Amino acid sequence: MHKFIKDIMDDNKAIPDLYNQSPLIQYLDSKMGAINGDSKTRRSLGNIYAIYSILNFYTKDWHSKKNEYKKFKGYDYTKLFEFYRSLYGGDKLQNHALNSRVNGEFANKFNLLGKELIIINEGRYALHIDMLYVGDEDISKIIQTIIEKYIALLKAKDSSLVAKLKLLLEEKDAKVKKEKINELLEEKAEARIFEIISYAILKSYYKTKFVYFGYELEDVKKEFLELYKTGRTNANDGGIDFVMRPVGRLFQVTEVDTYDKYLLDMDKVVHFPITFVIKTEKLKVDVSREISDYIEQKSGGMIILKDKYNKCIEEIITINELIAYLNLLDTDSVNQVLIDIDIYYRMELNIS
Repeated sequence: MHKFIKDIMDDNKAIPDLYNQSPLIQYLDSKMGAINGDSKTRRSLGNIYAIYSILNFYTKDWHSKKNEYKKFKGYDYTKLFEFYRSLYGGDKLQNHALNSRVNGEFANKFNLLGKELIIINEGRYALHIDMLYVGDEDISKIIQTIIEKYIALLKAKDSSLVAKLKLLLEEKDAKVKKEKINELLEEKAEARIFEIISYAILKSYYKTKFVYFGYELEDVKKEFLELYKTGRTNANDGGIDFVMRPVGRLFQVTEVDTYDKYLLDMDKVVHFPITFVIKTEKLKVDVSREISDYIEQKSGGMIILKDKYNKCIEEIITINELIAYLNLLDTDSVNQVLIDIDIYYRMELNIS
């Protein structure tokens, strides 16, 4: 249990063993890892805000009105989605969580005899009454407090990084800037921060590299490599995070967790070669060997499968390579790295 949730539980001792009696609080606790520095998860705002949107209106209209709420047919989708989008970091979120994602995850986590957390009724939505009560006690305001505290902690964390970036942009010593960026490049970094920093470094590193292109020999000309980010870090990008012009390289940012995801990414792009940017301090050669061993295991030794997946790996880039690339950059390029981190982090958080 996260400390801030435990603190809220301690402030509500009127309901003994509340955490263990509330599947909804347990579910929210499992989705709130992003406040920790060692988080390997994304922020799950879509799932949390889907619950919070309904909860926000419920606590005003139905708190402790158990019998009356049983007759309620649900809140209109438009009303909920407008509120959902108005929340911190919520203006670009999609509607998947309201429509199905939360119920699917909740059902997988808890065996509650078919009880859905969010009841969907012809475009209207309500929370299941059994998730809002422990005995005769309505716990909705406690749950609301947990979500609001989580949002407040995220805001504080985000503001802290924005402030650090501002100070770094004002720093004159390029060596100090590199050292501070290196400190952000660690296995414990939040997934979205790692992706943004990786992009900023690779963009500046590749911009000095060039190739020669042309349809006819006399038309061949030098073209510098340009790296583009495909969208926000939580976008449904089909397995692609960065794209390089003019050579058409695809980059996927990931971490050493389960190599099943790597093979899934390869399948998504129909086995077009991918450069994997991996949030790990392991040596590149060790990661390559582990992936190769995993492909050997999954393929059952069949050459046709081994070749199909091995040919999909264009390059492995780890934290070690990113630090090495950063250290090669000149002062102007390091400044550009910081500017890009600031721009894309603000974009991610919808900060002007």
